[in-house]
Amino acid sequence: MVMGATGSKLEKALGDQFPEGERYFGLENFGNTCYCNSVLQALYFCIPFREQLLDYYTNNKNNGDAEENLLTCLADLFTQISSQKKKTGVIAPKRFVQRVKKQNEYFRSYMHQDAHEFLNFLLNELVDILEKESSAGKSSKETSPSGNVANGPSHSVGNGALKEPLSTWVHKNFQGILTNETRCLLCETVTARDETFFDLSLDIEQNSSITSCLKNFSSTETLNAEDKFFCDKCCSLQEAQKRMKIKKPPHILVIHLKRFKYMEQLGRYKKLCYRVVFPMELKLSNTVEDADSEYSLFAVVIHVGSGPNHGHYVSLVKTHNHWLLFDDENVEMIDESTVQTFYGSSQEYSGNTDHGYILFYESRGEFR
Repeated sequence: MVMGATGSKLEKALGDQFPEGERYFGLENFGNTCYCNSVLQALYFCIPFREQLLDYYTNNKNNGDAEENLLTCLADLFTQISSQKKKTGVIAPKRFVQRVKKQNEYFRSYMHQDAHEFLNFLLNELVDILEKESSAGKSSKETSPSGNVANGPSHSVGNGALKEPLSTWVHKNFQGILTNETRCLLCETVTARDETFFDLSLDIEQNSSITSCLKNFSSTETLNAEDKFFCDKCCSLQEAQKRMKIKKPPHILVIHLKRFKYMEQLGRYKKLCYRVVFPMELKLSNTVEDADSEYSLFAVVIHVGSGPNHGHYVSLVKTHNHWLLFDDENVEMIDESTVQTFYGSSQEYSGNTDHGYILFYESRGEFR
């Protein structure tokens, strides 16, 4: 399949500004795989992640007989894109998609899939593979004289309670740490529990912004009546105040907007088409240290459609100071002001169904 006119149009639009060594390739859709394509494009333009994946491919290739898994398929796909002779075109991520479906039955059907669930599955799967490889490497070094293999400790992955710091390159890019603080209102004792995250899922409201959604995420909640907290110091149930803070911000901050809400009266999920402003530059001010972390937006996965069970996904990517829209096989240059059209609508019923769903921010000064 050839991109043809669209590709040459993009090359003409960029002209002499076409970045040296960069490749802009659309991804073929196999019936319902836009959820996968949109996330892959966002990850491809997450430069540190891409570079580490390409390094992984090179090292793996040198090792020879590595078995195929989701990580090798992704590394193979990214290498295929980055090593194309042409600057633009279309690639069919067939092997990768087949592997996803083989690995997870949830993605086998031809139903509309959720891009956020796919991103979570993918990152956790990559971590799992890297950890197994790492402990297999350690195990071979730690084989005792009797020939028995010493097994390393197992870890928690992705979003969840913190056991011990993990250091695969996926963690180094995406993992942050939240701290859940509960303060007993009788004895004032603060109980803190840390947990890791790969993305932050934020509740949204009409005519809001990412900043206000983050404030709500970290707002103080009072636990009383039947929700009282068992205080270890008081040895009884007490009224308490609870709040969530970001203890360690990640290098790449992924924000998922909860646009699909279960409506009890309808007995089904409904899409919230609220207007939520996501800025190009974001300050995280609700961290434990109270020091601002500054981030720049570099990718947005957009959900197109009025409901959760049908629709389409596209992605917007900022690369070398210009914005591109990736819609499966098609890639086009867009003006930065166009990004604002994906905030959502301030009216409940509007014709606009294209909304920002997953936002990718990179820590300023860290990369590029």
